[in-house]
Amino acid sequence: MKLVTDFSEYQILDMASGMKLESWNGRKLLRPDPQIIWTVKSNPLIWNEVDAVYNRSSKGGGSWDIKNKHLPDSWLVHYQDLTFKIKLMGFKHTGLFPEQAYNWNLIREKIKQANRPVKVLNLFAYTGAASIAALSAGAEVVHVDSSRGMVDWAKENVKVSNLADKPIRFIVDDVIKFVKREIRRGNKYDIILMDPPSFGRGANGEIWDIEKELFPLVELCSQLLTEDPLLFLINSYTTGLSMTVLENILNLTVNKQHPGIISSDELGLPLLNSSLILPCGIYARWEKK
Repeated sequence: MKLVTDFSEYQILDMASGMKLESWNGRKLLRPDPQIIWTVKSNPLIWNEVDAVYNRSSKGGGSWDIKNKHLPDSWLVHYQDLTFKIKLMGFKHTGLFPEQAYNWNLIREKIKQANRPVKVLNLFAYTGAASIAALSAGAEVVHVDSSRGMVDWAKENVKVSNLADKPIRFIVDDVIKFVKREIRRGNKYDIILMDPPSFGRGANGEIWDIEKELFPLVELCSQLLTEDPLLFLINSYTTGLSMTVLENILNLTVNKQHPGIISSDELGLPLLNSSLILPCGIYARWEKK
C-alpha cells in the first residue's frame, strides 16, 4: 500500500463505527466511510470537537449538519506548492481526495524527468487536483469532466494555485464522446489520467457504467498516446473492482502498442499518531520503461 504521510494540512484524527474525524487545515469534519467497520475509538475525547458532520439519510444520500456557525463556505488547503479550495458538497465530499497526493507526486516526477514538452489528458478530472499537479510541473493540460460545476471549481483551484497563466484547456463533455473526437482530430498525449466513477451520467445524460465502459474507453485512449508516451494511470474507488482487473485492461490495450511497466497498488491514509491505516481505493498504471 502507498501511504501519504506528508500532507500536513490534512490529517485523520480518529476513525470508528463507519465515521472518520478529519482535520482540513484546522477545520474538523466528521464523514462516513464504509471501510471503517471497527467500533473502537483511538481518541474518544476529541469527537465532540467537530465543525460539521455529514449524516446519511435512511432514504439515501444525506446532508451536512454544521456545528460551528463560523465555518466558512469554502477554505484553502495546501499540499507542498499546490493549493485547493475545499467546500462541503452533497454526498459527503469536499472536492479533494488527499490520498491522491501520491499520484500527484508521480505525475510531476514523470513530467520533470521527461525534459521535453509534455501533453497531459485528464479524464473524469473532477476539481482538477491532478491537472494542477501536471501544470505545476510544466505540462500542457486538457481537463475533461461532464459536470460544469466541477470544471468551474477546477478553474478556481488553478487560480488559487497561481497557475492561471499556464496552458490548460477546460472541457465540459462526455468523456467517451470527447476521446472519439480527439482520435478523429489526430491529437496525441504523453500522459493520460483517469479517475472514473462506478456509475454516472455525461453532459447530455449519457450513462456511464464502469464494468461495461472502462475497457472500451482505455482501448480508445490508447489511440491517443504519442509514439513515446510516459504514463497511463487509472484510479478506482469501485468496490469489487480489483487491481488485477485494471492491470489486465492495461496489458490488453496500452501495453500491446507500447511495451512498458505495469503496476498497481492500494492507496491509504494513516491515522495520526497510530499504526492504523484507512484504505482509500486502488490504482493501476502503465509507465515507460
